[in-house]
Amino acid sequence: MKIGILGTRGIPNHYGGFEQFTEFFAVYLAEKGYDIYVYSSSNHKHQETTFKGVKLIHCYDPEHRVGTFGQFIYDFNCIIDSRKRDFDILLQLGYTSNTIWHRLLPKNVIIISNMDGLEWKRSKYKPAVQKFLKYAEKLAVKSSDYLISDSIGIQNYLLKEYKVKSEYIAYGAELFKNPNSAILNEYDVEASNYNMLIARFEPENNLEVILDGVAISDKKTPFLVVGKHNVNKFGTYLKNKFKNVEHIRFMGGIYNLEHLNNLRYYSKFYFHGHSVGGTNPSLLEAMASKVLMIAHNNEFTKSILEEDAFYFSTKEDVKGYIDNLNKENNLNKIDNNYKKIEESFKWELINKKYLDFLHECNRKD
Repeated sequence: MKIGILGTRGIPNHYGGFEQFTEFFAVYLAEKGYDIYVYSSSNHKHQETTFKGVKLIHCYDPEHRVGTFGQFIYDFNCIIDSRKRDFDILLQLGYTSNTIWHRLLPKNVIIISNMDGLEWKRSKYKPAVQKFLKYAEKLAVKSSDYLISDSIGIQNYLLKEYKVKSEYIAYGAELFKNPNSAILNEYDVEASNYNMLIARFEPENNLEVILDGVAISDKKTPFLVVGKHNVNKFGTYLKNKFKNVEHIRFMGGIYNLEHLNNLRYYSKFYFHGHSVGGTNPSLLEAMASKVLMIAHNNEFTKSILEEDAFYFSTKEDVKGYIDNLNKENNLNKIDNNYKKIEESFKWELINKKYLDFLHECNRKD
């Protein structure tokens, strides 16, 4: 099969979950001898034509100059290019800015779309934008030959909302096995004497609720906030709001996976506030790093963590956990989540599920 992947900013990953998945899956396909292409932004740091056997197609992306609208232009350029590639399968990751061009997708190609989360529910968007995203979701369902859901919640939603079936394939994670406490020196923290979160600065990730709880807690344990805080107004707002809370440290984006894994592994408590969407990548990566999870109380997260986490809804909940929870008494929860990754979410398992599904779709057509 000749396979193209659309919908990311490119590989190697310098951005987020879909890019991380693409890096793992595309390299996996290349190693198995598949003819695999990944569309990449013209702004990507890696401007080579290949990456570990994966062929890269760089398309013009003006997002850095014109803002969000640039995503639509970039997706348009990718789709136009795909018309001349003679792909067997196009795997689309997400639908936010590419579905308005769905009529331009190449004919006689199998279109498979990963439906991501419920983008139209994100509170950062104004009502008009939310309405457009709901319409884009509908177009993605209509224009795709097959759909993938990365959580049972999304799978159930698509069946109820659009009466369509989708293949459930979760995100993946690598088991963390080689801790190195020396890395902590670079971040001026001590093992089991700091708490942390990793997230984009979006309201639905509940950073403000978490940090409100951290600010009023009696224990002034260092709290690391990992994520690019200088890319939007919400990030600037939070940094200003908590600038006088000395134990809250805004670390910016950290993309060195070894560093992230060690920071997670040696943390006392790890907070996960994501509340919209499917199986969040950072959730699985944290589970694979053996953290004690304190997560936002919602169906998507609880479907993965089940009874092996503590859940918060308010800042008072967050304060209570920081002040009173004992990590040593809950090591079983950490072990149970690690086993879930090993048995259900390892990248080699997820990659195989994706490849098997691509073959199944190819046979049907």
